[in-house]
Amino acid sequence: MAQTPGHGHGETLGTGKAIAVLTSGGDAQGMNAAVRAVVRVGIYTGAKVYFVHEGYQGLVDGGDNIKEATWESVSMMLQLGGTVIGSARCQDFRTREGRLKAAQNLVKRGITNLCVIGGDGSLTGADTFRAEWSSLLAELLKAGTITAEEAKKSSYLNIVGMVGSIDNDFCGTDMTIGTDSALHRIMEIVDAITTTAQSHQRTFVLEVMGRHCGYLALITALACGADWVFIPESPPEDDWEDHLCRRLTETRVGGSRLNIIIVAEGAIDKHGKAITSDDIKNLVVKRLGYDTRVTILGHVQRGGTPSAFDRILGSRMGVEAVMALLEGTPDTPACVVSLSGNQAVRLPLMECVQVTKDVTNAMNEGRFEEALKLRGRSFQNNWNVYKLLAHIRPPSTKSGYTVAVLNVGAPAAGMNAAVRSTVRIGLIHGHRMLAVHDGFEGLAYGRVEEISWDRVGSWTGLGGSKLGTKRTLPKKYFEEISVNISNFGIHGLIIIGGFEAFTGSLELMEGRTKFEELCIPLCIIPATVSNNVPGSDFSIGADTALNTITTTCDRIKQSAAGTKRRVFIIETMGGFCGYLATMAGLAAGADAAYIYEDPFNIRDLQVNVEHLTEKMKTTVKRGLVLRNERCNENYTTDFIYNLYSEEGKGIFDCRKNVLGHMQQGGTPTPFDRNFGTKMGAKAVAWITGKIKECTRHGRIFANTADSACLLGMRKRSLVFQPITELKEQTDFEHRIPKEQWWLKLRPILKILAKYNIELDTSEKAHLEHITRKNIAPESNI
Repeated sequence: MAQTPGHGHGETLGTGKAIAVLTSGGDAQGMNAAVRAVVRVGIYTGAKVYFVHEGYQGLVDGGDNIKEATWESVSMMLQLGGTVIGSARCQDFRTREGRLKAAQNLVKRGITNLCVIGGDGSLTGADTFRAEWSSLLAELLKAGTITAEEAKKSSYLNIVGMVGSIDNDFCGTDMTIGTDSALHRIMEIVDAITTTAQSHQRTFVLEVMGRHCGYLALITALACGADWVFIPESPPEDDWEDHLCRRLTETRVGGSRLNIIIVAEGAIDKHGKAITSDDIKNLVVKRLGYDTRVTILGHVQRGGTPSAFDRILGSRMGVEAVMALLEGTPDTPACVVSLSGNQAVRLPLMECVQVTKDVTNAMNEGRFEEALKLRGRSFQNNWNVYKLLAHIRPPSTKSGYTVAVLNVGAPAAGMNAAVRSTVRIGLIHGHRMLAVHDGFEGLAYGRVEEISWDRVGSWTGLGGSKLGTKRTLPKKYFEEISVNISNFGIHGLIIIGGFEAFTGSLELMEGRTKFEELCIPLCIIPATVSNNVPGSDFSIGADTALNTITTTCDRIKQSAAGTKRRVFIIETMGGFCGYLATMAGLAAGADAAYIYEDPFNIRDLQVNVEHLTEKMKTTVKRGLVLRNERCNENYTTDFIYNLYSEEGKGIFDCRKNVLGHMQQGGTPTPFDRNFGTKMGAKAVAWITGKIKECTRHGRIFANTADSACLLGMRKRSLVFQPITELKEQTDFEHRIPKEQWWLKLRPILKILAKYNIELDTSEKAHLEHITRKNIAPESNI
């Protein structure tokens, strides 16, 4: 990898420094990934790293609670839920007495950098500790418990926080560590309950965690298409009981056999009175006589193994935290490292804590509109989409427009969620919605039917593609397609799919010169496990595939740990795109991930074999190597397997595994359901505007570049980009974008696997401020 000159000082950055890492407050899945990254990157920079067991209590008690960490001591930690180093609520640290003891324990070990993983309470405690540091030192010096020399060496304390909380209730961060995994647990249960409820025509009331924050409840409701959701930030109107009963009756009349109501544990009405799951059950039974059951999910949500997203988040945050600590000076404020979009950011700790407190205050004082705004743009956006999908019925007045939706390419989990929201939001806009079966081929052969609100009801949780997908491109069918666009009176097309959806739409644009029927607005929503569509950082389906690979790698590692001295070589999908191999490598703790974008030669393979040989001499006697299916036409999976088997003779043995099509299947993850739902809603709003814009004298004529767009996630927002502009950014031969953001994560993978490479720190996350400008919600959905 090319290095930026002047930034190769990674390995000496921490020389002579010591870092302590602790987890505090409630546990969250993914905390272990963060601890592992702090330890390994800390050691890589030359620093000494210490575990603090049992949170702040361990910091106060000292002794064996503060232990030096080694590289091997964080092995096999990635896939464990909770926190291996323990967490505790600590009263002692709240007193000055306790903080004095903690300071003494740190000074005696020469630790001046503290990394705290916890919720806002834990982080506020760390900030207080830092503010008092010099007065604590003065007091210890006066009492003679530390020497002047020790005090001088520890003259200031650097603090960096990472937010671990399943509630996602910390302002300034898009996602806190543990939230995504908690959603995975909740969705597994919702899916299981859905099947039993459908057998019996039942109503289920599900209570999820979130005392002050409705994030889990809201995303769950979006991801499972719940009939109603109660969140603390937006209490229902005073006549909610009538409204709820009316809503449930409508759903039943529409042919649905089940009702799902999601309640956040902190749900309240406009007057601050709690709305409990039992209140709701009693209401439904009394008024409607429906068979109703309550399920309180409780601590299940904190449990289980972390999702791929949480492991990658924890690992990236850990790297960023070490960098922030080692670059810190006495003047830098204590900061929190977090993720915004897919960018790592550093934010002043106390600004985040303040805004988080402002939300609680606003709710306590009944200023609910303001509380919603303070939660940030993404929360508001989710709430608006949910309200649209759940509480609005299609209008009786029609728009007169017809919009068709189709799936193109290979199936990807989450496609059905995108179709569902496209159809429903389309109907809300008053359009006639058509479903096209089997992609462009189906459009050519007239496999088109009108699709209703109820028909797509239970689609969010279904994997694959209900409409059927084909890789066929439209060019050879222009005449047939034009005839059908005209026959069915189609005014706009929403195409959900992978690279073929992109190239096929480019063909349709070319066909506009000959066939004026093709002059209608087009919108592409990227959906493919390979995540190789230009113009979007993420595609629907990639998250599900990544979790499938990660879970499989966990099982394989477990088997390798049992047999000892074994190296597994696993082949992943993705065409020429190395996204799945790289991200799964980070999430599963692989020793190497071979991809097309990062060329490798026989010497690199040799280095990897030597690296694994060395590894077998340690306590960690297993290896995991990922290979993207088309990373190199000569170094095939078999070749690499044979090479490793030969070179490893007598030291380790090899096994290989080709994961194949299981990566395309499975139930969509919460991220893919939510992402698909939001993308569908946004695409319909855009296409509605375009159709109006292109209508002249009752006819539609769209011939400009901006009438065919791809809706993509770029850094922090969803944007529409003309597909002709994306041509320059595409390598058509290898079907990948020319620039891919995740390649910057490759060095982290190598460092965490103990390769001696230079960490390019030129891409630094700068300290940002939480501005109030992010309060405006995204424009009309």
